[in-house]
Amino acid sequence: MPFKILWVDDEIDLLKPHILFLEKKGYETFKSNNATDALVMIENENFDAVLIDENMPGLSGLEALPRIKEIRPNLPLIMVTKSEEEHIMEDAIGQHIADYLIKPVNPNQILLSLKKILDSSKLISEKTVNSYQQEFRTIAMDIMNARDFEDWQEVYKKLVYWELELENIEDRGLIDIIDNQKKEANAAFFKFIERNYENWLQDEEEAPILSHTVFKQFVKPHLKKDEKVMVILVDNLRYDQWKTIEPIFTKYYQQEKENLYYSILPSATQYARNSFFSGMMPLEIEKKFPQYWLNDTEEGNKNMHEKELLAEQLKRLGLSNLSMNYFKILNSEFEKKIADEFNNYKNNDLNIIVYNFIDILSHAKTDNRIIGEMIRDDKTYRSITKHWFENSYLMDIVKKAANEGIKIILTTDHGTIYVKEPTKVIGDKESSTNLRYKLGKQLQYDPKDVLAIDQPEKFHLPKVNVTSKYIFAKENLFLTYPKNYNHFVNYYKDTYQHGGISLEEIIIPLVVLTPKK
Repeated sequence: MPFKILWVDDEIDLLKPHILFLEKKGYETFKSNNATDALVMIENENFDAVLIDENMPGLSGLEALPRIKEIRPNLPLIMVTKSEEEHIMEDAIGQHIADYLIKPVNPNQILLSLKKILDSSKLISEKTVNSYQQEFRTIAMDIMNARDFEDWQEVYKKLVYWELELENIEDRGLIDIIDNQKKEANAAFFKFIERNYENWLQDEEEAPILSHTVFKQFVKPHLKKDEKVMVILVDNLRYDQWKTIEPIFTKYYQQEKENLYYSILPSATQYARNSFFSGMMPLEIEKKFPQYWLNDTEEGNKNMHEKELLAEQLKRLGLSNLSMNYFKILNSEFEKKIADEFNNYKNNDLNIIVYNFIDILSHAKTDNRIIGEMIRDDKTYRSITKHWFENSYLMDIVKKAANEGIKIILTTDHGTIYVKEPTKVIGDKESSTNLRYKLGKQLQYDPKDVLAIDQPEKFHLPKVNVTSKYIFAKENLFLTYPKNYNHFVNYYKDTYQHGGISLEEIIIPLVVLTPKK
């Protein structure tokens, strides 16, 4: 069905060649030589776009714009004018016109403008589909040939890029293809971690940046430059979520460097975030600072001493003279308070903000029926994340920080994965409750579904007793006990969990942002 265009110009008869050109290109074009008649036509007809001259006798095009918007708020308007005066352009753009063309216009200019407005999503979809189909084989080969941690970072970046490019494509079959490619990548990534992770902990030279080395490697260099730095650690922020919220941050900041680093195992807050702030692996924290460490089986908040652990790390790094504040935001009331009190801490050398919203959101997918229904998949998860950030008090802090010339380092402690399939585990009453990893002394499990660690000390992990072992779920599996098995499976299937081994949980962003001048 052809697009219906209305062209409004007091010299419309002189534009007959242009109109014939558009008709030939499949645009059904209606004419009006004045804005008053055009308003009646717009009220009575459904047009796909309107071309309107800015300067006409009687009601001018510029004066007609708000009246057209009242009748059809979403109708795309293209302003055509002889005037190059800046204030007229600004006036028109301020009224949400779709395009602005300066006379004399040639037919191809108009065609391009109409295609951009009416056909762009279709053309982009077609081009995106073709490009991914061509890239599919390359990504498959990259997955097969990935040999080191840098290869896997590149594979994951490509998968996320295409997942975001394809998320608005209506072809469900194509979405299934990228999902399957991610699944294949995670199966291969699990084997890669199984082969290499222990060696990384023995030989730092061969290892990627990990939770316990990231502060020293990526944050410390900026603190040595006499710059004011704000570290925003968003608990549970995945790389695809960062790419979704990136445009919100780049309104105020330029991206200086986008890094990816690896979460330690378990890829869970208690382990990964305590390691981030302490600069130590969990076993080392337990030995050196037992007062700051609680094991899985112990009651209490496992991340209560991040500020103290960070102070110890800063001391070791020769940075104990820095002025510093640490805030952990767990609710919007405290978030607003921190935004309102910005002037109290803006002159610090270092400010740390731990932001728990996304972690709360991922758990709400399990615990809250309404949010569970809203978050149907990764696409809706990203969408809600973006909407929250756009309207958060945290963004008020970001804007204020930009105005004060404060550099931001945005990062996370681990990611999360949408779990699909259960795998049975038998344990004793002391075994931990996490669905992506277990710590216990008599664990029985399917060895093909997990990475099992019989000697936790080799992985620099504490153990509760002499025979303690850890298991980590692979891909999108979740660990379930036989008791109330069916209820348990129905409750946790299609929820977000973390602690195991997947690209989404392990390979995570750290982004350095410099204020726009």
